[in-house]
This record gives sequence, structure tokens and C-alpha cells, in this order.
Amino acid sequence: MRRFLDSELFPNDLLADYFQSVAPLGYTNLYRFFATMGIDPMLLNKFIPTVLGVITTGFCFGTCLQMFAVPLAGFFATLLLNQYLWLRDDLVSGTAVAFFYPLFSAFLFYLLRRNLLLVCIAIALLGLFYPQGVFICAGILVLQLVRWQRRGIAFTQNRRDYLFCAIALGVAFLVLSVYALKSSEYGSVITAAEARTLPEFRPMGLSQFFVDIPQHFWFTGQRSGMMPKYGTVLPIVATLLLFPMLLFPRVFPLVKQLTSQGWLLVQVTIASLVMFFAAHALLFRLHLPTRYTEHSLRIVTAIAGGIAIAIVLDALFDWAAYTKRNSQQYQWLALGGATLLVTSVVISPTFLEKFPKTDYVIGQLPALYEFFAQQPKDILIASLTEETTNLPSFSQRSILVGGAGFPVPYHKGYYAQIRQRTNDLIAAQYSPDLQQVQSFIQKYNIDYWLLESSAWQPTYITRSRWIRQYDAANQAISFLQQGKIPALANEIKRCAVFQTGNFVVLQACCITEGWVRVTFLGEKLGWRRPRTIY
Repeated sequence: MRRFLDSELFPNDLLADYFQSVAPLGYTNLYRFFATMGIDPMLLNKFIPTVLGVITTGFCFGTCLQMFAVPLAGFFATLLLNQYLWLRDDLVSGTAVAFFYPLFSAFLFYLLRRNLLLVCIAIALLGLFYPQGVFICAGILVLQLVRWQRRGIAFTQNRRDYLFCAIALGVAFLVLSVYALKSSEYGSVITAAEARTLPEFRPMGLSQFFVDIPQHFWFTGQRSGMMPKYGTVLPIVATLLLFPMLLFPRVFPLVKQLTSQGWLLVQVTIASLVMFFAAHALLFRLHLPTRYTEHSLRIVTAIAGGIAIAIVLDALFDWAAYTKRNSQQYQWLALGGATLLVTSVVISPTFLEKFPKTDYVIGQLPALYEFFAQQPKDILIASLTEETTNLPSFSQRSILVGGAGFPVPYHKGYYAQIRQRTNDLIAAQYSPDLQQVQSFIQKYNIDYWLLESSAWQPTYITRSRWIRQYDAANQAISFLQQGKIPALANEIKRCAVFQTGNFVVLQACCITEGWVRVTFLGEKLGWRRPRTIY
């Protein structure tokens, strides 16, 4: 998105071009709009999460009150939802997924109010920012036509309901058709059968998906699971307690305040689960299954959990009032239980490792970032270090390949190039043949090569989830274990142009120019190893 401020940045950059092509339209254009006013996207995304969080809180509170007209329940629902939101980096990142929460909450709020115009606007905006959410909305709209009766399931007889849902579904169809008709210049989406053959999707891969532990695969897997890494189980536990409480209205009298609007939570759950299993069945054509449940079920369990907590508190206070005439001891017990429950809900995040969890990356090598930032805007940097992933953000310069976040293996046209680049980079960095290094530099027009002092140890490769998932890694480890010195290691003293800490930057033209001059002299003198006379 820095291209919005400076169009000369990242020229002919495969990584930047790919991520720009798959970014949702609304998300992209929002940042583009503020960039026209000179606001850096890296600054804007620090402010957006707070705004989106406040909007989400308001809609969540209003939605809860329409189902259960007890403000205390709305308070706990929004409290639980905010704990959810700040235990993950979805909202705080300011990326496309961050917009799901306010827009989906708005959809639920206006759906309960039967405001057709605003429901359609919420669906349209959700499609522009997070298209997967539109599928869930469509499922909810269909379920709105179903009525739950004692005799069983029946369809509504109200024609207005059919008209309402038909128009809203029409908007959903139009929004999704924009993406369906859009052809990707990076080829088709990888199939499940193809993904199973790649180490990237196995347990140790960066895009881990297929694992042998069923409960992890179906429930907690980051990409395959239904409810991955929620951070707190309190809302889920409270939600599960809500169902038995509904069966005992005498013990929990406040359950009578729960209106028929509460069925919306069930409809959201059903629609989310249907899309979750559909995404598994059509892997990866609907992208990742977890996107259809983890966000929507957070909202469901937060609201249901808030209602459950309010009902329990009411029951405890009711019991305290009842026992006041009989035993002061039981009264204090009830009040103590209520105090303990409220306190545990409020302070529960303090027992977690990180709260709030921002996952902000703090650059540790400012001198390195400044060095690259001072170079021409069209340079290309090759590196296998973990620090490579920070260079586009902190130096605003292109990298050949990067670690976590960059090698996304879902579009075959994109990832085939990434896989080829990474294998070539690993092979060149650890090859004892200088000619292979120079051929690699010329093939990809590399300008700088960033190296780490520990790169020549086999453990450098084996401990990297990114490097070891590529075929060339095994040969590189073999070379190092055999004691073969990589040709690139011999070029450090001659071609280093910058060094900080354990990192050194080599100028690629230094390496290739040496080869041209040596080859010429070698051919003239008839030497097989002309490099020795450079």
C-alpha cells in the first residue's frame, strides 16, 4: 500500500503485485483514499482498530438488547467480545478481516430491526471488505424463512419476509459475482489433492493444514479448525451453560426475558457451520474453512455468554433476597459468589500471557533498514534470513522471497514462481560453485544479498520452518555436513558493503563482475579455475 504514496516503490515486484491483486476492493480503496491525503498506511492501521472496535461494541450491545432486554447482559456481551478481539491480531492488524466484526455486527443489528436498506448496505460493505462473510449472511437470510414450532420446522407464510430476504440475497449475489467473474492472473486455486503433496501444508509447514490429530484439525487448527486459538474459553463455557438454564425458569427466572429474536444466534451458528463444512468439501475453492466460523462464532458466544452471566447473577441476587429472611450466612454466600463471578469475568485476561495482543513487529536493525532505504527504489534483495520479512515494511524495498506471510501457496501461478525462486536461492547460497551463484544473480537481477553469520551452520536450515520446506534445503544441509564451503562465504570480505551485528550485505554486482573478468582471463590463459588469479 506504500505504492499509494509513491508509485515508484516495488516496481515489477511479484510479491507486492500478488497481494495487491487479492486484496478486497473496499479494504484497498479505503487505504488508497487516506493515502491521497498523505496519511501513511502504516500509520493509519494503528488508528483503525480502535474505531472498528468501538463500532463493533455499539452494534453488539444493541443486538444483545434486542434479544434480551437487560443492559447488564449487553455489558457482559460487549466485554467478552472485546476480550476476544484483543486476544488475536485480527482486529488490531487493521487488515481486511478487522472489518468483519463491525460490518457483520451491523448486519445482525439491522436484520433484527428489519431495516432492509441498512441490511443491504451492510452486506454490500461486507462483500467489499471480507467476502467470506457474505456467504454466512446469505445462509442466515435463508434460515430467516424457517420457523421453529412445537410440531417441527415450517416456512413462514409472511410474504414480506420472502421479499425482504429475496432483495437482500440479490445484493449478496451481486457482490459475490464481482469476485466470481474476476479471473486471477496467478492461475487457478490449488486443489486438496495437490496440497497434500506439498510440505507447506503438513504439520511443520508455514501453511500447516493437514494434521493427524482430529481434534486439532477440526476444532483448533489455525486454518482448518472451527474455533482456532480463541485465547479464552469463558464465553464458550457460559454459552454452554445457557442451554440447561433455559430448562429451569424457576431457578433462573430471568430466562423469561429472552425473546424469539434470540433464535438469530442459532441461525448464525448453523449458517457458519454449513459454510465451514462446505469449505472443507470444496477445499480450497472457498478458501480456508476456519474463516466461516472463527469470527462469527466469537460474536455468537460473546452475546450468548453475556446473557448467561446476567441470568446467573440475577439468580444469585434472587437467592440472596430469598435467604435474607432465613439465613444471613446464605445471603453472604450468594453475594460472594456474584462478586467472584463478576471479578473473574472482568480480570480474566490478566491471567493470559499477552493481553492486549497486538503482535506488532518491532524492527531491531534500524541501521540496516536505513541502509537499504538509501538505495535506489528499484533494487532487489535476496536473503534467507528471518529479517527479510521486515525489509519491505521498514526499508520500502523489494525482496526476492520472504518467510512467514509471503509464500502463500493457494494460487498455483504465484506459488510456482515463489517455490522456484526459493529453491534457486537456497541452492545458490549454499553451492560451492561460484558460477551457480553468479548465474542466479543474473537470472533474477539481484542487487544485494543479505547474509547472517550463522547461515553456514546446518542448524540454521533445520530450525527454519520456512527454509526446510523446500527441496533444495536437504542438499544444502548435505553440503554443510560434508564440510563443503559455500562459494558465497568466500565473497564476504571482498563484496561486503554494509555490516551490522550478525548481518552483512553483499553487493551482487561485485560477485558477477568478478566472474566476467576472471572468465575472460581464464579463457585467455587456459586455466580451469581462473577465479584464483582475480
